[in-house]
Amino acid sequence: MKLVTWNINSVRIRLDHVRQLVETANPDVICFQETKVRDELFPVLDLQALGFEHIHFAGEKSYNGVAILSKIPFDETAALSWCGREDKRHVNVRLAGGIELHNFYIPAGGDEPDADVNPKFAHKLQFLDEMTDWAAQSYEEGTRRIMVGDFNIAPLETDVWDHKKLKNIITHTVVEIDRLDRLQAAGQWVDAMRMHILPDEKCFTWWSYRARDWRTANKGRRLDHVWVSPALKDGVKSCEVLLDLRGLEKPSDHAPVMVEIDI
Repeated sequence: MKLVTWNINSVRIRLDHVRQLVETANPDVICFQETKVRDELFPVLDLQALGFEHIHFAGEKSYNGVAILSKIPFDETAALSWCGREDKRHVNVRLAGGIELHNFYIPAGGDEPDADVNPKFAHKLQFLDEMTDWAAQSYEEGTRRIMVGDFNIAPLETDVWDHKKLKNIITHTVVEIDRLDRLQAAGQWVDAMRMHILPDEKCFTWWSYRARDWRTANKGRRLDHVWVSPALKDGVKSCEVLLDLRGLEKPSDHAPVMVEIDI
């Protein structure tokens, strides 16, 4: 199974980019974040025309929104609410064959890494705490689970272009990384990307729109992640950040991440 996760930053605006992804990478499953469209306007027919007959989504106008597109049938679909809000940051499915797939868009957290003065940062930390409780309570040994999405955290020093300059900047602070580590431990998740892009190698999936030449400057961060349960670890065959999609005209600021998993 070829699985892609991508913060698309408006699925309707970037349908042509999705077509190019399908033509060049031929994924079996795509997980979108920031679809930015109400459910009644979601481009179901356009995406089904690309071969994804099975689609599960939850959206709202202009903000957030997540979706799972699949050539593999779903046995079940669901979506959970977090932090007492209905802001469309999670959907999950059970693929035929029993694999549980969760797609998350974790809050960005604003600009000030202080939960006492920044409600957006407090929301992010609460969201991570609730995810950690959920992961611990729902974990069962032997279950085949995949969790993907825009986590809005770059945990490793090699996940950012400059650790010293960014260590007090939201996405790379100690408090966020500690929360992410707890979440990973709670579900015994394995970082599938770092199985094939080794931890001492720089790896980015997001580059600011402010950089005129993002490739040359390469001031990126790895905000997008693919985690698998231990039962799927040995099946992870490859991982690639699809940089060419970030280089298209009017792109998302995120590049898609594709992993190949033997299921």
